[in-house]
Amino acid sequence: MMEGYNPYSLAGKTVLVTGASSGIGRATAIECSRLGATVVATGRDEVRLGETMAALTGEGHVSILANLTNAEDVARLVSELPQIDGFVCNAGITRRRPVSYVKEEELREVFETNTFAVFTLTKAIMKAKKMNRGGSMVFISSMAARQVTPGNAMYAASKAALESFARSCAQEYAPMQVRANAILPGMVETPLNKQGVLSAEMIERDKQNYLLKRYGKPEEIAWAVIYLLSDASAWISGTSMMVTC
Repeated sequence: MMEGYNPYSLAGKTVLVTGASSGIGRATAIECSRLGATVVATGRDEVRLGETMAALTGEGHVSILANLTNAEDVARLVSELPQIDGFVCNAGITRRRPVSYVKEEELREVFETNTFAVFTLTKAIMKAKKMNRGGSMVFISSMAARQVTPGNAMYAASKAALESFARSCAQEYAPMQVRANAILPGMVETPLNKQGVLSAEMIERDKQNYLLKRYGKPEEIAWAVIYLLSDASAWISGTSMMVTC
């Protein structure tokens, strides 16, 4: 083996990770730093974002507190953003309710966070020319976009829109050699999926539907994200990667 050879290395790359204060976002920020990236971590919770920053490897990382559904916060984030080579759009929320009982304010909240904010931030980054030529965008969608379960219509629809948006970005930004892909995780052990909707017994029963009889770990999704950020995936754009068993 060639000494030091690693096509998955992120050395020399600067990567923006949204939703970096917990779950998949935190794991992604940490794992990116371990592979040499300079991380720009953003989230809404100052304390938890600080915990993420403390867990990063290396130096030069940047923390920017921002609520991506707030136009002023988005403008400030982009103005403070250095030139980036990677953009991991991970921030998201979920609300469970049968379609007949969906409340308009909840529907708007889910789409504003999971979908509209992504459009707005992506547009702002690209208009400000903060993404370097040859950069990579990774949008965290969900297997829920394809395998719908009762009571999960709002989240599923918002994540399906995100998957489609990734393909649009792949086409529109190809002339800049900027790639865009979506990742569709199955159930992952994150705070988002521990909000008391399912009992412990129901969760254990659901795990039996997976080949390995367990949910994924945040770092297992992060490793897939890193592949799409790295030069190892330089000829992959406009795809949806399912990370599940």
